[in-house]
Amino acid sequence: MKAMLITVVAASLAVGTAVRAQDLVQDTKKAADKTADVTKDTSKDVAHGTKKGAVKTADVTKDTSKDVAHGTTKAAKKTGHAVGRGAKETGKTAKTGADKTADAVK
Repeated sequence: MKAMLITVVAASLAVGTAVRAQDLVQDTKKAADKTADVTKDTSKDVAHGTKKGAVKTADVTKDTSKDVAHGTTKAAKKTGHAVGRGAKETGKTAKTGADKTADAVK
């Protein structure tokens, strides 16, 4: 009877240990799954944030290039006007000089 009791107690201890080990494995799997979910969510958030940052950078670059182009156009127009005025003044001066030369020659 004693041997039978010892066998039953030993079997109970072995089964109890196996059940605890199985619980530990399941808990570890749950923790790993949660870690994977958090990692996946975090990577989505990072990717979304990176995309938003890239879009904002592109928008700012686009706006800046428009401003630069607009400024360049305005500068070119002013340069064109100045060159035109200078040419007119040069033409007037040349005509006046030619008129004076013609008068002096007469």
